[in-house]
Amino acid sequence: MAQHRLSTSYRMNRLFHEDRAALIVPVDHGVVWGRVPALEAPVDVIKSYMQEDVTGFMVTTGIVRATEALLARQSQFARVLAIDAFWSTKTPDKGTGTIVARLEDAVRLGVDCVKLLLPWNVSDEEKILYCERIGNVISEAAKWEMPVMVEPVLLAVPRSPEVVKQEIEVARIAFDLGADIIKITFPGAEETARLVEELRIPIVVAGGALSGDSKSTLTDSEEVIRAGAQGLVIGRKVWQRPEAEAKETIRELARITRRHYTRHW
Repeated sequence: MAQHRLSTSYRMNRLFHEDRAALIVPVDHGVVWGRVPALEAPVDVIKSYMQEDVTGFMVTTGIVRATEALLARQSQFARVLAIDAFWSTKTPDKGTGTIVARLEDAVRLGVDCVKLLLPWNVSDEEKILYCERIGNVISEAAKWEMPVMVEPVLLAVPRSPEVVKQEIEVARIAFDLGADIIKITFPGAEETARLVEELRIPIVVAGGALSGDSKSTLTDSEEVIRAGAQGLVIGRKVWQRPEAEAKETIRELARITRRHYTRHW
């Protein structure tokens, strides 16, 4: 696989290790959904999962500020900062997304990556705004060698084969905008392998909303890591389960990221 332009950079190598896939626990949901069940106290969630074999956290500006001293003392954990947000509405032509933190903020806060959404079942006007925002962030990020993760997504629709297919198509748009990393909700092993082969940048797979049992989460995770995914970003499918089940799930996910990983960037 061709060498990624940031393959030797400090931040990219904090995100992706040589001996395992990334295992990132997202706790950034509050900026969109407010007081999410099981995430009422996000700092406590981070403290709990710092005791596990995870590689980092996906956070908001407020969470970064609240955990600066805590994570400075355990700096092995990477941080991905969500710098935009969306709110589903019945009138998407009026706009659903916005930037909530600047690239300058991310650099000042010392995070390792910024993440933006790329929703595509929105109005043409909103698509233009999303592409413009992402393009501007990628241009600014290049000055600082800040990796940019882009998440293609269809908003507020049940996941179906048609939705997965559309998200795969939008992943190509994210690549062409200049994303360094693509984050996509479980597309299955075949589609993951195709993205890895075609785009040749790190693909990380998100868990999405809580559904199914922990066994299905583990099976899906193993399939995509075997297919070449460079990381897992799994939150609700772990921390919204009963505590004992959640801890066993994250530990098994950690084993999967070590046992079945092949470096592809």
